[in-house]
Amino acid sequence: MSDPAQAQPSDAVTAAILVIGDEILSGRTKDKNIGYIADYLTNLGIDLEEVRIVPDVEAEIVAALNALRTRYTYVFTTGGIGPTHDDITADSVAKAFGVPIGEDPRAIELLLQRIKPEDLNEARRRMARIPEGASLVQNAVSKAPGFMLGNVIVMAGVPSIMQTMLDDVAPRLRSGAKMIIESIEAAGIPEGAYAAPLGEIAAQNASVSIGSYPSFREGTFHNQIVVRGKDAAAVATAKAAVLEIVERLQAERRVTKP
Repeated sequence: MSDPAQAQPSDAVTAAILVIGDEILSGRTKDKNIGYIADYLTNLGIDLEEVRIVPDVEAEIVAALNALRTRYTYVFTTGGIGPTHDDITADSVAKAFGVPIGEDPRAIELLLQRIKPEDLNEARRRMARIPEGASLVQNAVSKAPGFMLGNVIVMAGVPSIMQTMLDDVAPRLRSGAKMIIESIEAAGIPEGAYAAPLGEIAAQNASVSIGSYPSFREGTFHNQIVVRGKDAAAVATAKAAVLEIVERLQAERRVTKP
């Protein structure tokens, strides 16, 4: 089987996030990792294209992993690698790849940097179970490692730990062309006033993404139009067209004001 990480065009490096945990789906725990990972990957030139959330059910995790890892360059998982019975991510990854799993001496050595040998009980040793063939992802906070197997990066769900794991694995990742993002303030112009011409600009500039994002700040409505793309010339062309529309509409608003 070909490595998905090598199957993408040289300028397209893609990713998905698989969030694992009943606590996320129930609302008991509020996810704080998706936005952080998205920003981090954007800065690396990796396009996050999908996020899934699955429960602590092996069949669900395996099915999601097998769907995502063949579709994207990288899959980042968060959650389910702790010491309790419902931490089944490592076993599920091993099953998805069809490889054995067992205690890894490298992981035991890391755990012993923080845990006394006499305190390394069976539950804590679960955190040293790593699928065969995986490289470790270092955890600067509590030492219990994550791992990378193929194009799947397995990380903790605790944000502070996940962030150190992301820092550790980043140098191993292939990066692509970075996204260029330009924002145009549309002030108080309602979306309906520029929706049609914005759609025309988008149709004429297929290599860029154009979005309109309304917000309510300081008691008034604001609209911001964002142009995204990896071709600097295309982004500049689309931005200029959007600015022309916005400036025309602002001028019309000034004329019609009593």
